[in-house]
Amino acid sequence: MRTSTIYRAALFVALAAGFSPAHALTQEELVAKIQAAGYSQVKDVKSTAEGTTAKAVKDGKPVTLVVDSSGQIKERN
Repeated sequence: MRTSTIYRAALFVALAAGFSPAHALTQEELVAKIQAAGYSQVKDVKSTAEGTTAKAVKDGKPVTLVVDSSGQIKERN
């Protein structure tokens, strides 16, 4: 019974690690993901309570981005 509990806990940790891509990416991988989404000049990458924030340029205009825990890139207003 104890082995079963330990096994379930280990499985939960392994699965949970796979569900937070923004936190699992290195800074270089995150910048590459942002650039692949059409942004350039990515800088000031920081981890915050709402996710990872960064400043970038899209269509010649500066933007502030938030990458949430699911890996979604959103422009902050």
